[in-house]
Amino acid sequence: MHILPTNFTRMNKFNIFLFFFVLQITAQTSPIKIVVEEIPNRLAFYAINESSIDYDAKVTISGTNFRQSKAKPRLIRVPAASKVHMKTIMLIRGKNPSYTYTIFQSDSLSKRALKKPFEKIKIKPKKQITLYIPHNCISCDSIISPLSEGSYKYTSYLLSENENITNQLQRSFGANSVPVDSLITPIINLGGKLYTNITSYQQLLDELEKE
Repeated sequence: MHILPTNFTRMNKFNIFLFFFVLQITAQTSPIKIVVEEIPNRLAFYAINESSIDYDAKVTISGTNFRQSKAKPRLIRVPAASKVHMKTIMLIRGKNPSYTYTIFQSDSLSKRALKKPFEKIKIKPKKQITLYIPHNCISCDSIISPLSEGSYKYTSYLLSENENITNQLQRSFGANSVPVDSLITPIINLGGKLYTNITSYQQLLDELEKE
């Protein structure tokens, strides 16, 4: 369970940018981050869950020069790797809003938590994922397709289009090894360690979880 207080006074667009920057620094150790988006006459608060587990969260806002619902804040489910709208405040014309908000979040999920529509996002895995794809790769699609649809950020390179990378990989495996661009499996770099024996998405996930 985490409670994170934050305060903000809107003066201009530069201050909004600065607020985002400071908020990301202060909240970087928290599984839930708050992003505030400005829309006409309103500010919308979104929770971003950059972890691989679900959380329940609620945001309580107090301050001046804005209006908000008087209803008691409710817990809202923020699924893993997702962005969820939490709350919107109405700005008073000609006034600069000054407010403080507190975020409550818990991984002890409540049956009473409100389940709102959410947007899936890409998050950083425990280990950086890089795929090097040989020309005749047979199992690449079975890994790339679920990666593209999944939650993790990754990078991929076609060896046929990257001679320098191909040469670097060949040196890593040794000049007498099989030519890397003739492999039928992808070469996968997980946190700096190279693999040529991963042939499925599940195998990739299993290796990510290993210490």
